[in-house]
Amino acid sequence: MSPEYFDAHLTPLGWQQVDNLRKHVHSSGLIKKIDVVITSPLLRTIQTAVGVFGGEGYTDRMDVLPLMVANAGNSSRAAISSLDCPPILAVELCREHLGVHPCDKRRSISEYQCLFPAVDFSLIESDDDSLWKADVRETKEEVAARGMNFMNWLFTRKEKEIAIVTHSGFLFHTLGAFGNDCHPLVKKEISSHFANCELRSMVIVDRSMVGSDSSWTNYPGKIPSGIDLPSDGVDEKNQEKDTPNSLQK
Repeated sequence: MSPEYFDAHLTPLGWQQVDNLRKHVHSSGLIKKIDVVITSPLLRTIQTAVGVFGGEGYTDRMDVLPLMVANAGNSSRAAISSLDCPPILAVELCREHLGVHPCDKRRSISEYQCLFPAVDFSLIESDDDSLWKADVRETKEEVAARGMNFMNWLFTRKEKEIAIVTHSGFLFHTLGAFGNDCHPLVKKEISSHFANCELRSMVIVDRSMVGSDSSWTNYPGKIPSGIDLPSDGVDEKNQEKDTPNSLQK
């Protein structure tokens, strides 16, 4: 709830996790297959998207914009090139749980454009954050509905291999709407919380098609290990503390 966490940036631990996922994405060959990267327009997800899927170190060229300028978001990181990498597109629909929490409020798009010149923000209509409300938090049902709208929007994309950089809370509520016709263990796996910088590969197919093999591109995330709790989890812990009859273990 602290205002100092407004549009929170990646910590040094977060950047280590990004670097390790980047190595996996390159060593597995996945980077060569991605047609487009969709990212939530919050600082931590944009940093993750450019850090994992962006080009190598940027050198000044008049004809090429950097994906990220040096030290963007107090990162102490060098600029990142937009050469030899998939396009990165920011989309509001896959933002984290909206409202109340300052860490989930975004800054203006014009600020982001200065920090991430080669990221495409053209699909975002409002420069200022008109979706986040200081006194109203989205319900879990509203997050899930927004998630379904996002999935429906994905179906309109012409690309086949799409990387999505988003948030644990958003994914939990969105994916929880899937798998109701599956075995309970499959349903549980689909909707389980993601770790920081975890990569899961999913295939969205027609019901008549079946695919059961686990993907070779999955990555466990949270490497190095560290604090890893989505904002929903913080809410639940606070509620437990406020319940007089709760058991302490």
